[in-house]
Amino acid sequence: MFKKPLAFIKKDFLTESSYKLSFIFRIFSVLVTIFTYFFIDKLFGHRIVGHLEEFGVNYFSYVLLSMAFFNYVGVGLGSFSNRIRLEQMQGTLEALLLTPTKISTILFSLILWNLLFASLDMVIYISLGIFLFKISFANINILSTLVILFLTIISFSGLGILSASFIMVFKRGNPVSWIINSLEGLIGGVYFPITIMPAWLQFLAKFFPITYAIRAVELAVYQGYALSQLTKEIGFLLLFSFLLLPLSFASFRFALKRARQQGSLIQY
Repeated sequence: MFKKPLAFIKKDFLTESSYKLSFIFRIFSVLVTIFTYFFIDKLFGHRIVGHLEEFGVNYFSYVLLSMAFFNYVGVGLGSFSNRIRLEQMQGTLEALLLTPTKISTILFSLILWNLLFASLDMVIYISLGIFLFKISFANINILSTLVILFLTIISFSGLGILSASFIMVFKRGNPVSWIINSLEGLIGGVYFPITIMPAWLQFLAKFFPITYAIRAVELAVYQGYALSQLTKEIGFLLLFSFLLLPLSFASFRFALKRARQQGSLIQY
């Protein structure tokens, strides 16, 4: 059952390793992001201290963890559509889909390499937080953090597969990705706690899984919340997962069937 996913990882590794500067630029990008928010904290962090009391940290500690965690959201959301688009442009999508491989196996395999890279980014974020900025993660509840991480990837994978369905049929013009990328980080609590926003935006934020994921991971890491203390957040992430995954697989199968009928699998 692991042979085909491992083959995907090997293929992606060979591709990425041929662009050696890409890895260096990835680390540099993380450093630039961290220092950007470090200086933002120095300038304005004291103004939102009251909104961070439940997490027990300052603004920089809050945003460093949320940005590291948000990479996993990108894995679930962007991996499928980006990889489908890449396979289209390389002319390998039709050959891939004609192999005797289940659609679920192909979709699962597409996410693995990006998941490994997101884990690398997480290690960089956390290591810099500990050794350079002296942020303490001593209170972390590892079980709660892993459960939240898993549910976040699952729920956003549903959105990502929906996004890939649009790419499969329309090639460009992806409303799912545009809506999520434009609104998710802004109103979901990634860059600042949602309590600083107007009431109507806080209400809107309740319809995004990232809102529950960010709050849960902040509490699990900095306050050591157990699963029993995060039942609301876990419940909503489970709800999103159960609703989005079946819908996304159905939409992808429909998009694949339509693309085959139109003979557009090799078009990009």
